[in-house]
Amino acid sequence: MNRSDTLEEIFSIMKKNLFDRFADWAVCFTGSAGAFIGASLLVIIWAVTGPMFKFSEVWQMVINTGTTIITFLMVFLIQKAQNKDSKAIQIKLNELIASHEQASNKMVDIEDLTEEELDELHKFYERIGKVPPKKQSSHK
Repeated sequence: MNRSDTLEEIFSIMKKNLFDRFADWAVCFTGSAGAFIGASLLVIIWAVTGPMFKFSEVWQMVINTGTTIITFLMVFLIQKAQNKDSKAIQIKLNELIASHEQASNKMVDIEDLTEEELDELHKFYERIGKVPPKKQSSHK
């Protein structure tokens, strides 16, 4: 069995659970023009109804409570989407590293390094960037 057959098996086995499907839909929807227009309309309606409710504390609490709840829930959805995107990018980069003969496989798990270790690697690659191309070899 070759590598692509194994990947096909993995993809066919994977099934999204209810939360994953909901989160994907919610992130897609909330990032859409329709969601922005809908939220804008709600704010406009709320503002227009201000004089009708004499700009009361209850009227103000409606928007404050609504936006607080939505913001609180969106933080988790945004984090889930970012985690998923980050994992996908890491897998793609790992695939590129694995497919290149001269690439250093030591780079595959660098996302697990500390911030200080990543800073050191960054400085190392900055120094490499200043070396003439014929003398470069990042895997050494």
